[in-house]
Amino acid sequence: MMKNSTLTLALIFLLTVTACQKEQANTNGKLQIITTTGMIQDIVQNIAGDKADVVALMGTGVDPHLYKATANDLTRLGQADAVFYNGLHLEGKMSEVLEKLGRKKPVFAVTDGIDKSRLRSISETQYDPHIWFDVKLWARAAEFASKKLQEVDKPNAEYYKANAEQYLLKLDSLDSWVRQELAQIPAQQRVLITAHDAFGYFGRAYDVEVVGLQGISTVSEFGVQDVIRLTDMIAQRNIKAIFVESSVPKRSVEAVVAGVRQRGGNVNIGGELYSDAMGARDTPEGTYIGMVSANVRTIVNALR
Repeated sequence: MMKNSTLTLALIFLLTVTACQKEQANTNGKLQIITTTGMIQDIVQNIAGDKADVVALMGTGVDPHLYKATANDLTRLGQADAVFYNGLHLEGKMSEVLEKLGRKKPVFAVTDGIDKSRLRSISETQYDPHIWFDVKLWARAAEFASKKLQEVDKPNAEYYKANAEQYLLKLDSLDSWVRQELAQIPAQQRVLITAHDAFGYFGRAYDVEVVGLQGISTVSEFGVQDVIRLTDMIAQRNIKAIFVESSVPKRSVEAVVAGVRQRGGNVNIGGELYSDAMGARDTPEGTYIGMVSANVRTIVNALR
């Protein structure tokens, strides 16, 4: 709590200092938008087009569950015209700062655009934040982002609306393609085992059984019993492959592979999936559509 209070005070100070610098900093006439993750940056940039500069605080391979805001992040947040974040405690260590920042300027959690009945409930007060793995849910997040951009920048509202309509058509096509590709995997082999429980929405949307070694947040540590549970499952059901994640250390999945082999079984690492972060900038996997496409190809190649 002490650390969070210090961070909040620093943010308030920087908001005061940067307020007088804002007009000078924004000389190109574009909105200056900050997002937390690359996935959110991608949908906002697709909608904002050339009317905004959109920057993500968290880059390739960064775990948002563990991310801590830097002094430079606070400066950029203070100078931004608007901020978009995921919500549902994905940005665990930044959540309080983002909520307080929302009292000073437009700050939006894209998951606020999704009816709670469509969220995966983890407990009475907690929901799974990994909504981007259900493309139809992510489309709702994109619609919400479009509405908020239209509110923030009314003169360009029709431009944002038109861009959103085009992007939503692409997401609809992506959703259909994912279903077609995964249908190549026999139903009994459609089991996705990963380092942490990030793919629950994916499993629910596309009829894939999903098992994570850790919970929905990487803040929790896996233990010996978690490894034993998965090695037993893999051996009993003769599962072909399990997967590492780009934003999570590989040691958890490697421990499961070693456990299976100690029992005389065999399981392969089917490849690396993008979970809480996209691929490198200026690569296909550095976009939301490219990330989802790469994941699906990796899963299909390993499990069919």
